[in-house]
Amino acid sequence: MNDLRIRCATPSDVDAVLRFWHGAAEGTSISDDPDGVTRLIRTDPGALLLAERDGLLVGTAIAGFDGWRCSLYRLAVHPDHRRRGIATALLTAAEQRFAALGGRRVDAMVLEANERAHRTWDTAGYHREDRWRRWVKPLSG
Repeated sequence: MNDLRIRCATPSDVDAVLRFWHGAAEGTSISDDPDGVTRLIRTDPGALLLAERDGLLVGTAIAGFDGWRCSLYRLAVHPDHRRRGIATALLTAAEQRFAALGGRRVDAMVLEANERAHRTWDTAGYHREDRWRRWVKPLSG
């Protein structure tokens, strides 16, 4: 694990991140385009965490904080690099970021159908909260 590096994304990483998500992440988002990822990096430069091993992108997590909530999105690890502690390292980095910002609780967006991810989150100490549901409305057509 010593060769794993966690860093914040920069605008030069946008295309690589989008390619990575296409192959490693479950599901898609309305913001999965160069404008969306660039806006994230510009708005919150510390939010998009990248895990690299030997210069290769092997994992991501979005650790967003709006001053009220700590939100985790896009925890993804390349299929060839899973079960090597990368997700744990990304979650640790995200939680450290949140603690430094004064966060109190982390909300994670996890796809219902991704049961493998459910085990990962459970092992990391997260639990499903069934009393809330996410309601969404796209702002563009």
